[in-house]
Amino acid sequence: MKVIIDNKIPYIKEAIEQIADETVYAPGKEFTPALIHNADALIIRTRTICNRELLQGSKVKFIATATIGFDHIDTAYCKKNGITWINAPGCNSSAVKQYLQSTLLIWESLEHRNLKNTTIGIIGLGHVGAKVAEAAQELGMRALYYDLPRMDKEGDTGFSSLEELANKCDVITFHVPLNKEGKYKTEHFADCHFFQSLQKKPLIINTSRGEVIETEALLDALNKGLVSNAAIDVWENEPDINRELLNKIMISTPHIAGYSADGKANATRMSLDSFCRFYGINTTYQITPPAPEQQIIEAGSRKEALLKIYNPLEDSAILKSKPQSFESLRGNYHLRRETAAYQIEII
Repeated sequence: MKVIIDNKIPYIKEAIEQIADETVYAPGKEFTPALIHNADALIIRTRTICNRELLQGSKVKFIATATIGFDHIDTAYCKKNGITWINAPGCNSSAVKQYLQSTLLIWESLEHRNLKNTTIGIIGLGHVGAKVAEAAQELGMRALYYDLPRMDKEGDTGFSSLEELANKCDVITFHVPLNKEGKYKTEHFADCHFFQSLQKKPLIINTSRGEVIETEALLDALNKGLVSNAAIDVWENEPDINRELLNKIMISTPHIAGYSADGKANATRMSLDSFCRFYGINTTYQITPPAPEQQIIEAGSRKEALLKIYNPLEDSAILKSKPQSFESLRGNYHLRRETAAYQIEII
């Protein structure tokens, strides 16, 4: 059994080499038809586009993506050609929660706000959106939710309309998959009409997919004061991101909101477990990231401790100084540990 693996997937080498006959590691963007021609399985991230151009004529029958999203996989082609694919839903939801919590604390400080007097609108209430709701509640914020697929399935109880979010929210954050067509289309969900509807000049946060927000529409909204600021982790046209937007907003990071060591370990474990189930291998994996160098965090408050554990302004400053290094910064990012890995002592 031959497996081709994205060389940026951590904690996988020792485990996969015990169950596969041959393993090959390559950068995600360098998966080619020639490379995968004789492979039985692929373990990838979002940088590998699995479509007809890559897969046709290969032996591949199984694809695991160590990511929540799967818009980089042509699922219709896979189904038609007997290729099983899996993703890792929820794997990095706690990491995104951590990113959002720190971002909100930074915004509270810079804008001289009290989070307990603010309302956050969460668009997309799946694995990640639910964790973000937890973060907002822990900070004392009021949360409103919009999730059209769930509203269609479950009814409107507990959800709000987009109009209500536009009228009441001080923060709006996106946690939706990228759908390019159909009733649940999310590509350019936040367009000029969306921004023109906003009543409270909210902070805009996007950690879902870059194409969910129309870049020029967001820039126009910032210039016209329709939104107060933004924190953007995912971008249209990555890695060739819009430099004007990069430098204009509060936080600009290189698609790393979900990049905690804990989230990566979850994704690797889920991929390995799915691989074993597909091939009938009777084993499961427990993957534990290395402990942080400093496990005890002393601070004057829990909010201060959270920013000591992770402050996205540091990642933002690096990207703003080296925008041409987006891909490198994303691929070689130092995996942070999540809050649960630390002991917080209030002094």
